[in-house]
Amino acid sequence: MINQPLRNKSILITGGTGSFGTKFLEIALSYNPKKVIIFSRDELKQSVMQEKFPAKKYKNIRYFIGDIRDKDRLSIALRGVDFVVHAAALKQVPAAEYNPMEFIKTNILGAQNIIEACLSSSVKKVIALSTDKAVNPINLYGATKLASDKLMIAANNLSGNNGASFSVVRYGNVINSRGSLLPILKELSKKSKSLPITDMEMTRFFITIEDGVKFVINSLITMKGGETFIPKMKSLKISEMINVLYPNYNLKIIGVRPGEKIDEILFTKSDCSRTIEFKDYYLIEPLINLGKNKNYLDYKTGKKGLRIFKFFDYQSNSNVDFLSGKQLKIFLNKTINL
Repeated sequence: MINQPLRNKSILITGGTGSFGTKFLEIALSYNPKKVIIFSRDELKQSVMQEKFPAKKYKNIRYFIGDIRDKDRLSIALRGVDFVVHAAALKQVPAAEYNPMEFIKTNILGAQNIIEACLSSSVKKVIALSTDKAVNPINLYGATKLASDKLMIAANNLSGNNGASFSVVRYGNVINSRGSLLPILKELSKKSKSLPITDMEMTRFFITIEDGVKFVINSLITMKGGETFIPKMKSLKISEMINVLYPNYNLKIIGVRPGEKIDEILFTKSDCSRTIEFKDYYLIEPLINLGKNKNYLDYKTGKKGLRIFKFFDYQSNSNVDFLSGKQLKIFLNKTINL
């Protein structure tokens, strides 16, 4: 099971044509799944994906055009599905502040639609992608993802003994993903020798898209329902990263955008009493009692995790795995091929 978690399983991924979904499909196919269903609303991106994964070679891929706002369409797509990976979301922080209802409809009501559709089907496991911005949120995007996380965890109360189990994976920024900072800087660097930065002290957690996908798959193995899984991540200062990538460019401070944080946080002191630490990740048990078996074992070693005894905030600016100088250059060279 540990080596072949998706073998002969049918998996549906919402938002399947995004950066995460594309990499997930690539990695999931190596596990010989019965079927992978790409569920998204963008037919152009689906056609591009079909060129990359041609039907003649990949006979176990299906494509559904649909929106998670449409529960009826979700219900049709979920027929015969074992696992659901929920990656669809509206994510741009400034856009959320100007279009709050649209973010609520997709990120909160869309999550509710997924839950209700899965409870009415034969789905066994659902794992939803969250974000560091859902912790102590100061922007609407983070608030909608916090609400989505709460819905997913509480859904275990509705599923009974034989229904679907729901869990959450939370991590930071996916380095070099579509629409993220690095592709934007790359385009801006072609036009000017001055690059914008919101604040010189800003820090962020980072994970590679491949590590993010593998962590989600491994969390599917471990989950019993109601847990929040958080990988141990590296963090760095944005200004230092830009200086490594573009040493001959000037940095222009433009100020923090609406709803943006200087530092990010993955869990707080208040979460520590419910947190179990493993070598490469943390597992946070739900606030509510779901009556689940709490004998969690590491998906790599089979060993039990340890409950945290020292309370702390897992924050990007105080992370023990903070990269700077030579370490930062090695990390960036390894992840984006400097």
